[in-house]
Amino acid sequence: MGQLIELTATDGHRLAAYVATPPGPARGGLVVVQEIFGVNAHMRSVVDGYAADGYLAVAPALFDRAERGVDLGYTPEETQRGMALKVACADAPALLDIAAAVAHVRTAGHAGIVGYCWGGYLAWLASGTVEGLAASIPYYGGGMPKRADVQPRCPVLAHFGEKDGHIPVDGVKALQAAHPAIAVHLYPAGHGFNRDVSPAFDAPSAQLARERTLALLRQYVG
Repeated sequence: MGQLIELTATDGHRLAAYVATPPGPARGGLVVVQEIFGVNAHMRSVVDGYAADGYLAVAPALFDRAERGVDLGYTPEETQRGMALKVACADAPALLDIAAAVAHVRTAGHAGIVGYCWGGYLAWLASGTVEGLAASIPYYGGGMPKRADVQPRCPVLAHFGEKDGHIPVDGVKALQAAHPAIAVHLYPAGHGFNRDVSPAFDAPSAQLARERTLALLRQYVG
């Protein structure tokens, strides 16, 4: 369903992106922001899924600024490599790449953003800095509670796991208290509960989060 394209950020950086088109007229556009494993097979399947739901969906390869063609699995060694690549990719350039992806999908109408893990954190930052977003949906965005200073300019729906060893529930609740206008949902699951190719997957939580995600997209994107 999908294909690789090239995007150009405003600083001139060129990056790959995986894009999938819906089977009929697009309801709108959606930027899908990767985990620390790159735009791998799982992330491409997520993009394909949102395209099947009617959105022009694109996942920018944010690691291209450090290393091109990153496609990692979930072994401890690959996880460590992904973490190192994340450290090598600063927030500001990553947001420029996300902005390029937003500009691409806005050709289909209103644009939303959904991100997972590192991508969830970046989707949260993007809600306050990237122009043209109609909705932001972070999944278990590590670092979000430490960035309560972000002031979203679009509706935000955030998904977290109650058993997430990386994001304490107290931090999630503090973030919600600081931003009562955003919708925050906690699930009886751990980090990465939407990733159906790893032991972290929690099917009931993933299904409920997806239903809520699609409802928000239908309301604000199309």
